[in-house]
Amino acid sequence: MIYPRVIPALLIEKNRLIQTRNFEYLKYLGDPLNAIRIFNEKKVDELVFFDISASSNNLEPNFNLISNMSKESRMPLCYGGGIKNLTQFEKIINLGVEKISMSSSAILNDEILIEASKSFGSQSVIVTLDIKKIDNQYFVYIENGSKKVDIDLVEIVKRVQDNGAGELIFNLIDKDGTRSGYDIRFIKYIKDLINIPISILGGASSYDDFVSVLQNFGLIGLCAGSMFSLKGKFNSVLLQYLDEDEKNDLRKILHKSFKN
Repeated sequence: MIYPRVIPALLIEKNRLIQTRNFEYLKYLGDPLNAIRIFNEKKVDELVFFDISASSNNLEPNFNLISNMSKESRMPLCYGGGIKNLTQFEKIINLGVEKISMSSSAILNDEILIEASKSFGSQSVIVTLDIKKIDNQYFVYIENGSKKVDIDLVEIVKRVQDNGAGELIFNLIDKDGTRSGYDIRFIKYIKDLINIPISILGGASSYDDFVSVLQNFGLIGLCAGSMFSLKGKFNSVLLQYLDEDEKNDLRKILHKSFKN
């Protein structure tokens, strides 16, 4: 049976775990290592960490923190933030991180993506595209959503695939932290342009959002941030995940979508 991936996506700022809304600071969540321990117990499929302070402040990745995170984790990790060259990429892989996400470096520098894919395999190379909707059109932004890229989204998607990306994560800025549901229109728009695995991030509010995506689009990685870290109208901090019955039901739904 094919298994859907349901993935908590967590943000690190100055070694602290935080949650944002539309890429603006919303709430402090706690210690990244403690979050990993909690998600270990919940048997999470995979964890994605984005270090937004490294990205926005032109800093190197915090290799000490990444090492501790990798040692603590009993699930596959994907790390993104501040990666600008192959030496950094290799160092993080050697620390035990299974996947590395690049954003601006992969968009603006073809060579790093090509070389990373050749050296470490495309399965380790993820490209995350931060997407903003303006007048019902979708544009790619870099530097934590502060700078628009003057290249068409379709061209960027084609280029990073050709350069060896093994997976694409689409992070919807307008949906970030809103818990207002995934942007179904965007998924319809982008899915047929892509021949590698994709994951969608931004807007997930409930189990039903996962069901809707799997029923309509089949195998797509289901990422969520605030849904797995905040609860209620007061945004109380509570790290949570699907239970076994919910995960089994999603597997059945995905299997049925393939049969149809």
